[in-house]
Amino acid sequence: MRRLLILLVIVISILYFVESNERVGFGNYKPSLNINRIEDKYTITWSKIPYFAYYEVEVLNHIPEQTPDKSSMIPYHRVIKYRTFDNSIIIDQNFPESTYLRVSAHSLFHHPLGYYSEAIPIIDTKFHKETEKPAALIHYPIHAPAPNIPMLLWTILPGSVYYEIEFLSMQPENPNGILPSEYQVFSTREVFTNGYSINLSTYPSNHLYWRVRALDFAGNPIGVFSDATEIFIDHSLPQVLKPISNTGYKAANMPMPLYPVYSWIPIAGATNYEVELTTASPENPNGVEPSRHRIRNQIIKMGTDCYDEMPLLTPGTYFWRVRGLDDNGKAIGVYSDAESFVVTRDVGKYAATFGDSITHGGGAISYSPADLEYSFQTYLSFPTANLGKSGDTSEAMANRFDDDVLPFHPKFLIIMGGSNSLRGGIPASQVIKDLTAIRDKCLLHGIRPIFLTLPPINPTAIAQAFDEDTVQNWQKEFATVNTFIRQQRYYVDIAPYFADENQALPLHYATDGLHLDIEGKKLMAEIINANWSKVTQ
Repeated sequence: MRRLLILLVIVISILYFVESNERVGFGNYKPSLNINRIEDKYTITWSKIPYFAYYEVEVLNHIPEQTPDKSSMIPYHRVIKYRTFDNSIIIDQNFPESTYLRVSAHSLFHHPLGYYSEAIPIIDTKFHKETEKPAALIHYPIHAPAPNIPMLLWTILPGSVYYEIEFLSMQPENPNGILPSEYQVFSTREVFTNGYSINLSTYPSNHLYWRVRALDFAGNPIGVFSDATEIFIDHSLPQVLKPISNTGYKAANMPMPLYPVYSWIPIAGATNYEVELTTASPENPNGVEPSRHRIRNQIIKMGTDCYDEMPLLTPGTYFWRVRGLDDNGKAIGVYSDAESFVVTRDVGKYAATFGDSITHGGGAISYSPADLEYSFQTYLSFPTANLGKSGDTSEAMANRFDDDVLPFHPKFLIIMGGSNSLRGGIPASQVIKDLTAIRDKCLLHGIRPIFLTLPPINPTAIAQAFDEDTVQNWQKEFATVNTFIRQQRYYVDIAPYFADENQALPLHYATDGLHLDIEGKKLMAEIINANWSKVTQ
């Protein structure tokens, strides 16, 4: 036994000497990274150290600050880390574009052994943003021309707030540029979704081109104009004018939120819309009269999204459709094709998300929860029921808990609420009281409450986007609530990842200063995914 102990001491001493000896050179080792990306699968390889060591691959949402010594600080903004003995790893995750990867070797005595690698962005964001463009989704070739009022559709460009569409008499002289064409016939920036309906009944020709580009909140171009798409028009064709569903739940195989949101592409001539919800497929497709299966309807005065104020709890198959109206309530065209969706409580048996509009979904000002890219639940690694409700205060959440959460009785409930209350002047003590009530109700009914800390906000951006003031002491009140949340048994601390040097929310995470955009929702989900096993064990 004594000999074994002496031998062990000798081996450890040799290893320490080898690792620390400058002549051996391990202290100068710095991994050189190579990242290969195919969709959301990342293959990372790096130079191997000629020594028995393991490697840590860190996912960061900021470039780590450098210290005067040879290594970097371990960043607080590390989202997740992986360990491997190989000099390569495959990661299958939908990371935000503003994500960095770095690798380091680790040994018995040195953490790291040598240097950290450079923090490498997972995507060349600058090149990507400068060259990206929408793509046309519908075409009207000469053998299948459009009627007088064609519906034009294109792919959504992430980060866009609205679009500029341009109609041309000829192919543009500046394809994929950012300046208007000299062949422009008509253009407009009043386009707040990825589709446009135009009345060409008075257009003298049967042939023209169109292209579109994305714009940010300030009207600056995001990327370039799309490829010019040719339209052929047959003015004699009969016209069936109806909105097109733009609700993404079915295509994404995601359940409708408890408080449904319906979205559509608008039609020319309509100023208002009526949304109808039915319990069976309408008996009068392409009509203008209400269905006999109608259970409720809602008139939308502005916009192309309908937020249902009533929860949909009864299991079953439902259908929704929408029709355009003029200022006098007269029908413009006919009802859209009815779209079905299924309500089931099974989806929430494992986990549910409970909160305000950040939980409900939407962002970048123009996008609603019906745009699944703007919902953090889309990027979670486990299924959830969305029990969020836009506009909720912490008090409203506590009040609707029994009616909205208990029917699902999830095993785990992800809770984030209080931002609307605090920025509106409700004291932190009241928000803590409401969150405590929610926690206690969860525990009473055998539900594990998992709180999320509140991300910061950006009052300047909120004022610009919504013309709403924020209380002066919002940072103190948010900090008080987050301190309370960090004292709970189960929580995920997302707030530090979203704070800039002024402890405010950066605009690249939220255009309007409040609702996280795609990058923010992806980051939010990745942090939850990374901590999920810890809070559910």
